[in-house]
Amino acid sequence: MDDVAYSPGGLARLSTLLGAPEAALRLLVSILLGFPVALLHRYTLYGKDPIHQHLFFIACGLSIGYWNYDYHILHSSTAICGTYLILMILGNTGLFVIMTFLFNMLYLLYGYYTTSTQDYDIKWTMPQCVLTLRLIGLAFNIWDGKKHDKELSDSQKLVALKEQPSLLEIAAYAYFPGAFLIGPQFSIRRYLDYVNSRFSERDPVTGAVKLPDCVSAGLLRAFVGFIYVAIFQIGTLYVSDQYLLEPSFQKLNLIKKCLLIGVWGRINLYKYVSVWLITEGVCITFGLTYNGKDSEGHIKWDGCANVKLRTFETATQFNHYILSFNINTNHWCAEYIYKRLKFLGSRMRSQIMTLLFLALWHGFHSGYYNCFFMEFLIMYFERDIGPALQNSEKVQTLLKTRWEARMLAWLFMKLYTLIFMGYSLVSFILLSYPRYNQVYASVYYCGHVFFLSYPLLAPYIKRLIGQRHERQRSHQE
Repeated sequence: MDDVAYSPGGLARLSTLLGAPEAALRLLVSILLGFPVALLHRYTLYGKDPIHQHLFFIACGLSIGYWNYDYHILHSSTAICGTYLILMILGNTGLFVIMTFLFNMLYLLYGYYTTSTQDYDIKWTMPQCVLTLRLIGLAFNIWDGKKHDKELSDSQKLVALKEQPSLLEIAAYAYFPGAFLIGPQFSIRRYLDYVNSRFSERDPVTGAVKLPDCVSAGLLRAFVGFIYVAIFQIGTLYVSDQYLLEPSFQKLNLIKKCLLIGVWGRINLYKYVSVWLITEGVCITFGLTYNGKDSEGHIKWDGCANVKLRTFETATQFNHYILSFNINTNHWCAEYIYKRLKFLGSRMRSQIMTLLFLALWHGFHSGYYNCFFMEFLIMYFERDIGPALQNSEKVQTLLKTRWEARMLAWLFMKLYTLIFMGYSLVSFILLSYPRYNQVYASVYYCGHVFFLSYPLLAPYIKRLIGQRHERQRSHQE
């Protein structure tokens, strides 16, 4: 009998056997190819001539990309060469940043316009969206490099480029095989430090670069990722995307629907968590994620961490998800969009524009815009109600004196984040209006109704939870 993995249609057969789309399985295999590539680099090129390393990374990244997307991988080459050409013509100027931003975003949107369907597409636009952020960030780093240090924030100083990178360096950075397909995002400064052995120790006698002790840490991180893959695969057998659209789901009562939407959303988040952990494991195995040493002198390999599992799993606020989920993209948006919009003179305007950028970066599907709109509403709610609860003597006294109150508060917050994270993800996952509208309508758009009406209800809610405190303060006055 022919081996499934090596038969002519082996990958298609394997995808059928596992019940996973062939494109998704090909992507997972491509990510896993990063491990043998990392080991090959480790024992042949690590600490050697940077030019040889650049060429190796370009060849590996292009080969893996071609296996996934055929000649469409050349779209990424066009974006890289186009960005470098803009740099050569305009030089290190603010106009260069603007034109790089417009060129790469318009190219990405062209890709979405010509390839998108009603489903989540694994096409050449997936690595292209990662590359778009990478090249825009590169433009900002080059521009910041000509500024005086006093003009830069501490985070900008860490990634600013004092010397203009070559086309070879930019291409190798873009095609780095551990992060080309789905991220994580990292600066070209980190990449150049890596290939120039600035993360490595040298033998005091021979002066040779020592191989970092990172392989076991990388494999362990990837192993945790596979645990999440298993949870996701098992979870989708019970609560799939299609289940939310079936009559059996529609017949459930409101509470059961909301809880199931929360569980469904959590399972879908594990899909992203799993691949991020595996790609982080690949980057650790390369040695790219060096992040200094801890207080005990142990090397930290979390320089490209894209998820903080403890914070993610114990989240009781939406802000915890932002701090622990898709960390590098969130950090990128904070550094290159949100903070660069200071001229708008309003944090709320900057946040709105950042979320609009994120939605557009994902594509044209209305589900993306609804999801980020919900994020804006929920974060507004949390930022407004949080201080009121903290300043409420009634609430704080109850939490400090009654363990039952603390337990119930924790349970309520867990259910709140579970349900409304899933609620927000409905449109992000289902994408098209007819599909996510069916689910939202079945729960009477309860999340939209509550969070949109909160600004009107806020004065009454705050008066209720702060009544005793307000009375005491008025008597003292």
